[in-house]
Amino acid sequence: MEGLTGKVAVVTGGASGLGAGMVRSFVAAGLKVVVADVLERQGRLLADELGPACIFQRTDLRSDEDLDALLATAQQRFAGLDFLFNVACSYAEEGLQTSRSGWHQVFDINLFGHALLIQKALPYLVHSQAASIVNFSSASGHIAQMGRWVYPATKAAIEQMTRSAALELADQGIRVNAILPGLIGKPSHEYASEEAAQRIAGLADRFNMFSRLQTAEEVAEAALFLCSSHARFITGACLAVDGGYTALGPQGKERHVPRRG
Repeated sequence: MEGLTGKVAVVTGGASGLGAGMVRSFVAAGLKVVVADVLERQGRLLADELGPACIFQRTDLRSDEDLDALLATAQQRFAGLDFLFNVACSYAEEGLQTSRSGWHQVFDINLFGHALLIQKALPYLVHSQAASIVNFSSASGHIAQMGRWVYPATKAAIEQMTRSAALELADQGIRVNAILPGLIGKPSHEYASEEAAQRIAGLADRFNMFSRLQTAEEVAEAALFLCSSHARFITGACLAVDGGYTALGPQGKERHVPRRG
């Protein structure tokens, strides 16, 4: 894809899981990456694995001081900033029973921290000729899920923030989009028990049209596209990269043929 080589990216939540898989893909595509996460051991191991194009900066999204240090590190090490990938999130909740502090904590990580990161990153992004921000949504922000109140609310809010940010930052040449991924395979799935593996396979069959788990690389490729020059007229969008998960209705993949006469 055009317009990526040599660009500088910050990836929140980049030390493990989906974030780490994306970081590997970004470095392979020629980006310089700053991994922002609270998981120090995993983050430093990943940076060591990927070499000088990747560095780790311990970052708690609830701390303004950490956000300032993150952006200063990107500037000092790589002399700029082009892309923000806001991947980090917390799933910590108790549904209906979530306390006020519990609501605050999840929103502080999933939404407020990323909103403040965008705000603080603007003085850096305005100097880029290809500035792009990619937030991460979820099917949870579009459907009802038993026992989940807080996380889905943050993801619905992320999409609205994406639209508002896209409008406000357009005249500064900064594009803002979101990605809605599906059910992603994890390294731990390879070592799951037979019972767990069957359950995971069953979920994959039910939750998308391809009947398989998604890879982090597939999500990363979509994120790179949104930052590339091929997507220069795309902003304020939420791109579903979910194998058709959100397009499936209540009947799933069952065939219901209406009767004639």
